[in-house]
Amino acid sequence: MNILEVEGLCKTYPAFQLRDVSFAVAPGTIMGFIGRNGAGKSTTIKSMLNLVHPDSGRVTMFGQNFYANEPACKQQLGVVLGGVDFYPNKKLRSITNVTRTFYDRWDEDKYRHYLQLFALDETKKVSQLSSGMRVKYMLALALTHDARLLILDEPTSGLDPVSRDELMELFRGVVKSGERSILFSTHITSDLEKCADHITYIQNGRIFASQTKKDFLAAYVLAEGTPEQLTPAMERALIGQRKHRESFAGLLEAKDAALAAGCRVTHPSLEDIMVHLEREAEQ
Repeated sequence: MNILEVEGLCKTYPAFQLRDVSFAVAPGTIMGFIGRNGAGKSTTIKSMLNLVHPDSGRVTMFGQNFYANEPACKQQLGVVLGGVDFYPNKKLRSITNVTRTFYDRWDEDKYRHYLQLFALDETKKVSQLSSGMRVKYMLALALTHDARLLILDEPTSGLDPVSRDELMELFRGVVKSGERSILFSTHITSDLEKCADHITYIQNGRIFASQTKKDFLAAYVLAEGTPEQLTPAMERALIGQRKHRESFAGLLEAKDAALAAGCRVTHPSLEDIMVHLEREAEQ
């Protein structure tokens, strides 16, 4: 049984539409949720969590309809949302004292462990924390009540590379037992290269792809060469082509890789794929 299933989620705003978003997260996995700013990542997550009311669709968590069983589902859920802040003049200790009352399975020893791991001082006010330390504090709260699913919206955007790498290691440890999963929305695709098992890519409010990271990366090759090497057949097949006076670069579906014979052909990163797919969408 999947730990999370999103089916046909729709939400319409005057200038944006989330259309028929569907994907699933299996137990013991990390799902990377990617897309450019404004593609619908945060709207999807907020609609899933009923923070904004979706127009239609179904969300199943832990085998239950989330909207019909929201309080019970939230006992097993840890959430870190980008752009959400606490009262700036409150001390961390005061916020924690309120937060722990909401969870039946709050683990004080685990909370103390994460305070030490993240070097958090409970006597400090929120306003005294850097943006990265605020993210670490929200993660400490999310990881402390034995949640089976973590939903993280841009959790590493305020962190330095060393702290981000430490969190990637932590995330891998969280799902290692096979009992917990993470849905990880981010624009820092290099983080997902290190930890994600699956990728869901949203583009203009629609799911473009949802598959294993291995299959997503294997679906494309990156071709680079000189203008003389760019045949008409290859130019028609190139995705998100970038052309200069002395060179060109573009993405090819793996099945079309033979069109790039004689060119430099490499395996693209997640960032390469996203950049070229978005460039194609703009053309």
